[in-house]
Amino acid sequence: MQYDEVVLGRRSIRGYKPDPVPKRLIGEVIEIAMRAPSSLNTQPWSFYVISGEPLDRIRAGNVERNLAGVPDSREFRTRGVYTGKHRDRQIEIAKQLFAAMGIERHDKARRQDWVLRGFRQFDAPVSIVVTYDRSIHGDDVAPFDCGAVTNALVNAAWSRGLGCVINSQGIMQSPVVREHARIPDDQVIMICVAMGFPDDSFPANAVVSRRKPIDETVVFVGFEE
Repeated sequence: MQYDEVVLGRRSIRGYKPDPVPKRLIGEVIEIAMRAPSSLNTQPWSFYVISGEPLDRIRAGNVERNLAGVPDSREFRTRGVYTGKHRDRQIEIAKQLFAAMGIERHDKARRQDWVLRGFRQFDAPVSIVVTYDRSIHGDDVAPFDCGAVTNALVNAAWSRGLGCVINSQGIMQSPVVREHARIPDDQVIMICVAMGFPDDSFPANAVVSRRKPIDETVVFVGFEE
């Protein structure tokens, strides 16, 4: 694929074939992703690639703790609830996904099942947990660099026929993830990426999130018209 084809064609995949993903292919994707830039070439990232029984244990633990009302314990904190136009965009993509899946607003059971799919890492055959070195925890640049490598990861995967979705729900119960992925204490869990071969029959996989127009995003300074 050409670069433009990858970037413009890629979409978040939330339904996967059960087929296993070859270890060699995952390694190739990660090797390409690690060409992403990082501050002063520090490359703070590590990848924990989980499949099979360990991933099943993470899914079960995530769901069990969520249903029990255990507060999330993600290690890289978010700002909390979005408001204004940022919240509007969240709602828009949720409406697109629910419409594709035929989930009605009043259908609490199916809405909850959709949330739990996220905690199950969308039943993907592979989960890649992205971490960074605890020695630089609190630095703003390391998470930025991990974002860059994660973006490179999902694009490299797409170019090789694999689908991904960047998924914060999968690492919200960090003790479960840390135990079964065997992540040492010197690593901070940043995010995870569900990965596998896309199931083209899964309706939500056809959803393409909209982007705001460039004239609402870019400020050109010092250019002639």
